[in-house]
This record gives sequence, C-alpha cells and structure tokens, in this order.
Amino acid sequence: MNRLHVSKIALNISFMAYSALCLIPLLLVLSVSLTEEQSIFQHGYRLIPQNFSFDAYKYILMGNSPILRAYGVTIIVTAAGTLLHLIISSMFAYSLSRNEVKYRNIVSFLVVFCLLFSGGLVPWYILLSKYLHLKDTIFVLIVPYLVSSINVLIMRNFFRTIPDSIIESARIDGSGEFNTFVKLVIPLSTPVLATIGLFVAVFYWNDWFTAALFIENADLYTLQFLLQSIMNNIAFLQGNALTVKAAAMQPDETARMATCVLAVGPIVLTYPFLQKYFVKGLTLGAVKA
Repeated sequence: MNRLHVSKIALNISFMAYSALCLIPLLLVLSVSLTEEQSIFQHGYRLIPQNFSFDAYKYILMGNSPILRAYGVTIIVTAAGTLLHLIISSMFAYSLSRNEVKYRNIVSFLVVFCLLFSGGLVPWYILLSKYLHLKDTIFVLIVPYLVSSINVLIMRNFFRTIPDSIIESARIDGSGEFNTFVKLVIPLSTPVLATIGLFVAVFYWNDWFTAALFIENADLYTLQFLLQSIMNNIAFLQGNALTVKAAAMQPDETARMATCVLAVGPIVLTYPFLQKYFVKGLTLGAVKA
C-alpha cells in the first residue's frame, strides 16, 4: 500500500467523520420529535426512540394552531420572492455586464456602495410602512428583498464569462436584446441562477424578522414567526402558576424538536436537487472581481 493510497483513505475517513458530526444532530432532533414526552425525561435523548409517538406533530398540526396557513403564506412568499428576485436581479446584472451600456460603471459603483452602506432600520421601516403602505400586507414580506447587491454582482461576473461571440451571433441572426437574454443567456446561466435561487429561497423561508416588524394580522404569519410564537406560548404556560397543569399535559421538548423538523424539512429536501449547481455557480461567479 503506497503513501498516496494511505492519504486518500485518511482523507475519506476524515470526511466521513465530519459528515457524521453534521448528520447526527439532525437525526437526533428527528428522533426526539418522534419520542414520547415522558420517555425523554426517563431515558434522555436517543438516536432510536424508546417509545414512538406522534403527539408533538399532532399538537402542532392538528390543534388550534394555524400552522398549515402559515405554511401556505411562507410557500407563497418564498416562491414569489425567489422568482421575482431572480428575474429582476438577473436583468439588472445582465445590463451591467454589457460593455455597450452607458454609465454601467457608475451604476455598478452605486450597487457596491449600497452593499457597504445601508439606510438603517428606522428609515427602512418608515419607507415601507408610511410611504409605500405595505405594513400588514403579504407584499411587505416580498418586496424589500427583491434585489440584493451581492447577488447582482455575482450574476454580473457570471454573465461576463459568456463569450461575446455567442451574443453577437444571435444579434446577427436578428434576435433582440430581450430575446437573446431569455433564450440564450438564461439557459447558459443555470448554475448561477440555481445557486442564487437557493440562497434567496432559504432566506425567504427562514425570515421571521420582517413578520415580527410589519405583520399584525395572524392570517399573514409566516411559518418561522408562528413557530416562535408557539414556543413562546409553551414557555408562557409553563411559567404561569394558573396554567402549569395544562402545560404539563402538552408536549414540550418533543414539540420544540418537531417545530425544527417542520421548519427545515422543505429546504433539506430541496437542497439535493440543486447541489450539482451550487459549487459551480459560486466559483464561476467569483472569478472576476
């Protein structure tokens, strides 16, 4: 067995150990969510549940909790926000990548400036609530994040890697700019679009701060914000002497883990389908500064 072969085995073992360290906590959370509440106190956390129970999921999904409605709101916000973000940012980035566009360097400077400096939380809140009147509407969960400076720069750098000869050949054949962008540039940009789309989708899915600031209507609660409210309600019941008996009848630790599973489940299931584009999109978009 030569030295190179031994180093490969050691490298594979180290990656397997690292993967196990990442997977074991996730499996433990799933296991605890499927364990009977009393079994947790008697036997502690186990990778294989001592006593299987779906009480935590029944408490969250089948009770009075509007979690299914929150799921719907979050799915709409994530899908619409991600799609609009990709459309707007890609069109903006493509215009900055073309040499024939005037003042592209000035606009690029403004994009970088906005990346380094923001207007602040208070002006942002006043703009959305007082002037745009988006408070307590579903649009306030989508509109503020339709354009991201860093994503525009990544896309611009990726579009620059597309040979000019391909675009010029399309123009010679009579294709307009928009038609060239849609039918030629977009299909060649699948890696960067998939990567940015995954980033944006994860952001929209996990965003609870915007709902906490702008949403008062319970029908517009996002999943993350609602799950946080459920955890606060459980903590309130346990901390109140008048309701402590009622709280003892409800799942606590298992409910916390079940909420984690419900929150990360869709993203975890989506990631494997976009993984092949993930690394390629990042490296291709980061070649040029």
